[in-house]
Amino acid sequence: MRSAEATSGVPGRNSRLDLLDQVDYRLANDSEEKEAIYNLRYRAYLREGAVKQSAEQRVTDRYDDLLNSWTFGIHIRGELFSSVRISVLTPEWRQSCSAEAFGEILMPRLDRGEVIIDPARFVADPDKARRLPELPYVTLRLAYMACEYFKADLGLAIVRPEHQAFYRRVFLHETIAEPRMFPGLLKPVGLMAADFPALKEKVFARYPMMRSTAFERRMLFERAETPWLVPSSGDEGQVAASS
Repeated sequence: MRSAEATSGVPGRNSRLDLLDQVDYRLANDSEEKEAIYNLRYRAYLREGAVKQSAEQRVTDRYDDLLNSWTFGIHIRGELFSSVRISVLTPEWRQSCSAEAFGEILMPRLDRGEVIIDPARFVADPDKARRLPELPYVTLRLAYMACEYFKADLGLAIVRPEHQAFYRRVFLHETIAEPRMFPGLLKPVGLMAADFPALKEKVFARYPMMRSTAFERRMLFERAETPWLVPSSGDEGQVAASS
């Protein structure tokens, strides 16, 4: 949930595209990878004053291990720089941190059959982030790939008030819920959202690095153990009810 508002300006188009050659998006599967991310969350949140000091020095919650959640570490030149968790909300699967905190807004949309991508736990290494202003774009690219793969109607962002201008300016998000306290955090967050089908081409035109290939999306999000997601032939990532 950390924003890039602290970074100055928008990085050059060519530098962003070149940087992707050095980026490795790794799905956290084993305990060592997960613990590294949980520790990174703690250090990032503690630096911001968003959590209290803890002897465990880790931040995790019950959504990390759900089948509709993908927790990624973003590695650059072999080092862990940032992380984000991508949760997919469908009429059949409705569990995520945003669904818990803003259920009165999201549940009616799921009742109407919408598919929603909920990126959360967006954190960056407090020391490395200042060396790489492109990092927020590289990290949030995963949310765009998820929206494309799962054919989302809506992309979300849980954002503190002081960071909302960045999401509004760069990703064309609109505030759909005013800030409120979120379990486990000491500062309130609001809910922002973007109509992905309507706005994606505008974002892609401004930030070409947000584009991705079908192969890249499939390698990141395809899972054999998610029977509630059934990609149909020739229609990547179509969401269907499990039988």
